[in-house]
Amino acid sequence: MHAIRLHTFGPPENLRYEEVPDPAPGPGQIRIAVEAAGVHLLDTALREGEQGPLPEPTPLPTIPGREVAGVVESLGEGVAGLWLGKRVVAHLGFAPGGYAELAVTDVDRVHEIPANLDFAQAVAMIGTGRTAMGILQFADLGPDSVAVIPAAAGGIGTLLVQYAKNAGAVVVGLAGGPKKVARVQANGADLAADYTDPAWPDKVRAFLGGRPATIVLDGVGGDVARHATGLLGPGGTHLVFGWSAEGIRDGRPYLVDGVSEQVLGPVMMRRAGGPNPLQTLELRALAEAAAGRLTPTVQRFPLADAAAAHRALETRGTIGKVVLEP
Repeated sequence: MHAIRLHTFGPPENLRYEEVPDPAPGPGQIRIAVEAAGVHLLDTALREGEQGPLPEPTPLPTIPGREVAGVVESLGEGVAGLWLGKRVVAHLGFAPGGYAELAVTDVDRVHEIPANLDFAQAVAMIGTGRTAMGILQFADLGPDSVAVIPAAAGGIGTLLVQYAKNAGAVVVGLAGGPKKVARVQANGADLAADYTDPAWPDKVRAFLGGRPATIVLDGVGGDVARHATGLLGPGGTHLVFGWSAEGIRDGRPYLVDGVSEQVLGPVMMRRAGGPNPLQTLELRALAEAAAGRLTPTVQRFPLADAAAAHRALETRGTIGKVVLEP
């Protein structure tokens, strides 16, 4: 099979398209003929040698990627034959191997793809979608809400805009540059503002007519988040689920004292509940997409162009969820 392999930590150019042996499914596992592999911002950090949330450093060489969708084409010992030929999607957890034509995972991680979703959409919902569902557990959105969403053209931001609008909230989506702003407006935001324009906070205030924001759904941090939290009224909420512009300082992400709540990690898992909280969120995300309430935006790259996908993601040159297709 062909796969993307990383032999040395470093820039995107270190991602090589190579021919490697086919993986074999072990007991309780299936092998998927991959039709779509998700690319996450975390992948770019791991490529550079950061450990991130992984329990131990990634051994090299490695095939990156932890989100795949495709067709089950081989079964390991003990797996029911009914899985063969099914369209499935899975998050591989800490095990890499997604950027490939074939991927192996435990059958317990797999979900059948709803008939009205394509492979790329399913990949978007299994990773990005489950995170959005986890974040939204902490957002009491309704007709009285005014939601400000930085990075509203991204994979998570796209889904948050849709969900907030479905809940009846007034939605202000922030994005960088005219192309992304236009996509945010088309996605249903009541106002799409360009955060590269220094006057954007004043434009938002004018649009709201003095009405304060009630919630900021923030995966960015930095100056954009600082200005966004300045729009909050008394009792407003700043939910932090990422910090792409700010990074982590002193072991913690950017937070606003007395206003912010970080909702990733154990906090999200405890709220999701169930015997497997991650799968609880995955099933919710797939159900929302199957019902047509959430529609992920997908930007597709050929598998062989994984380096280009990483470069685009790191430079904020993408819209929606980034997906590799063999």
